[in-house]
Amino acid sequence: MLFPRRRYADIGSFASDYYQETSRAAASIDPDRLAAAAAALGKTIDERRWIYVCGNGGSAAISNHLFCDFVKGIQTDTERRPKVMSLSAHLEMISAIGNDIGYDDVFIYQLRTMAEPGDLLLTISSSGNSENIVRTVEWAKEHGLATVALTGFDGGRSAALADVNLHVDCHNYGIVEDLHQSIMHLLAQYLRQERMTPSKFGVCKF
Repeated sequence: MLFPRRRYADIGSFASDYYQETSRAAASIDPDRLAAAAAALGKTIDERRWIYVCGNGGSAAISNHLFCDFVKGIQTDTERRPKVMSLSAHLEMISAIGNDIGYDDVFIYQLRTMAEPGDLLLTISSSGNSENIVRTVEWAKEHGLATVALTGFDGGRSAALADVNLHVDCHNYGIVEDLHQSIMHLLAQYLRQERMTPSKFGVCKF
């Protein structure tokens, strides 16, 4: 359902409905798929293979935040050493590929340069239909990479392509991106706590 569906006279009532819709959308995230994504990411990390992540716009910011929270966060108080690359991070590379080849290739060009079978691709796209995302998922599946897609709205093509689709059932970009950010934090913190010793709980900050 679209949100908002009417004009609001004050921000307080808008906020109340926004958070209510956020709660409803959060409940739509499948816990079994979260477990599958966490297992795939944990396996990739423990096998010392690479995790590649990408997204456009606000999803690019989440991709870059994921790089920080996975590389720094997961290894804090654990023996895990994640190897993560955000394909959205380097303006020089993205603008060179976009200018010389085309924007649809900004992620796939990087992935096919660096990735190997056994690595994992995680994509973030509210619509699930961004051409540069879809092409990258298709390439990853054809070349032996595990794939996880974070989507919203109707899921789009990347939802159908990915091995694991973490879908937020909502038609508001802000709420979808809020929950994609939450999923990123959930995965990072879960994979960290999974390898922490009992003495660390209640002492260490998350």
